[in-house]
Amino acid sequence: MAMPVGPRGRKVRILATLGPASDTPEMIGKLMRSGADAFRINMSHGDQQAKARLVEIIRSFEKESKRPTTIVFDLQGPKLRVDSFTGGSATVETGGRFTLDQSTDPGDATRVHLPHPELFQAVSEGDRLLIDDGKIRLRVAAVTAERIETIVEVGGRISNNKGVNVPDVLVPIPALTEKDRSDLQFALEQDADYIALSFVQRPEDVEEARRLIGDKAALMVKIEKPAAIDKLEEILSLADAAMVARGDLGVELPPEGVPPLQKRIVARCRELGKPVVVATQMLESMINSPTPTRAEVNDVANAIYDGADAVMLSAESAAGDYPCEAVLMMDRIGRSVESDPAYQSRVHFTATPAEATTADALAESAGLISNTVEVAATVCYTSTGSTARRIARERPPVPVMAMSASLRMARRMGLVWGVHAVHTRDVSNFEEMVGKAKRMVLRHKIAGAGQRIVIMAGIPFATSGSTNVIHVAKIVGDELDDYGVS
Repeated sequence: MAMPVGPRGRKVRILATLGPASDTPEMIGKLMRSGADAFRINMSHGDQQAKARLVEIIRSFEKESKRPTTIVFDLQGPKLRVDSFTGGSATVETGGRFTLDQSTDPGDATRVHLPHPELFQAVSEGDRLLIDDGKIRLRVAAVTAERIETIVEVGGRISNNKGVNVPDVLVPIPALTEKDRSDLQFALEQDADYIALSFVQRPEDVEEARRLIGDKAALMVKIEKPAAIDKLEEILSLADAAMVARGDLGVELPPEGVPPLQKRIVARCRELGKPVVVATQMLESMINSPTPTRAEVNDVANAIYDGADAVMLSAESAAGDYPCEAVLMMDRIGRSVESDPAYQSRVHFTATPAEATTADALAESAGLISNTVEVAATVCYTSTGSTARRIARERPPVPVMAMSASLRMARRMGLVWGVHAVHTRDVSNFEEMVGKAKRMVLRHKIAGAGQRIVIMAGIPFATSGSTNVIHVAKIVGDELDDYGVS
């Protein structure tokens, strides 16, 4: 099966995580053909050399398909873990006592080493400690400089190196570990399109990552800590994109608290015109099953109805038995939702009022034209991606073609709702702009003879932030039969 040329036929993007089940050229090619728009490389597993090979494979398919392809490097972040146990595990009893201490001796049913001394200064009596994604729940009874004594509220078996969540505390550790710094430098050397920052707690975490990244990649914040919710506005203002990382968020918050937070984060990112990804456990059962549960399908559909830019597959595509089937299912759900006659009204439940700028006013006008006049697509010329994001923020009923002379910017568009990015040479005058827009929509099968397109650009050309032209053109064979004026 050949690589697709034109738009996917849906506007929501699919972000697929690569892993042992999908790290070969054959499987990556199949995922792209199945509908994956972007790929996530998880730096929590594997070495840098293996990750470089994944980038090489993706870029070879990108060159073959002439479709700019997005790569997201996801940093591991400061994951807190217990140390090891005698025999590899121990069982703690509900109602009993369990101690986390700074002794490096192997653990047992009464205690274990916690190799994070900063936590001994941060937690207080009454705070919760959640182990192994919340399967084990402890309540702090007393704290000294060497010991955290707890009461076991929910017991069970704990094995070596299980994760520890501390939902009630702003943990005094940086968002970037030494490993993260090394991985970040590596990701930038690999021309990463997005860097995903894990376990963000405060704006300062984002500022530090921004200083290291500069403008070499876009910065995505993963919202997975309750502390980040308290500073959500400041954190989102500093980032280029966001991910609703529902796994850890659902561990540290009551499960029923996650859906309203998901909607809140998606809505706020849409208002800001920043891509937002909904992630974790979306088609979880497809790790081992060729079909999802109906509840999972509804979960994915609800994220699409809310207007999320992208939905993500984690273990389903990285380590599952049916990675291609999971991507195809995401694709089918997206197409089904977007063909619902009520979709356009539902996706506009979130108001996205234009800011007092020419570019915002024109983007809003492009959406109104698309809803008023029968047009096949909106075409924009962009050097920073800003114009495409502004148009996509309005969630127009037609595809958006973003043409850019910058391959880096074209690649970043792979996580923006409804945008089909094209890397092409820049234009030098208005007539060339209109002619190229027509040729490209024909070549990419977005519009045909007799159809109209809306064109947005800035004059003078190749000037960042100068969007000031909106134009409606009709495609009539090779003729230029234009409607509207600049």
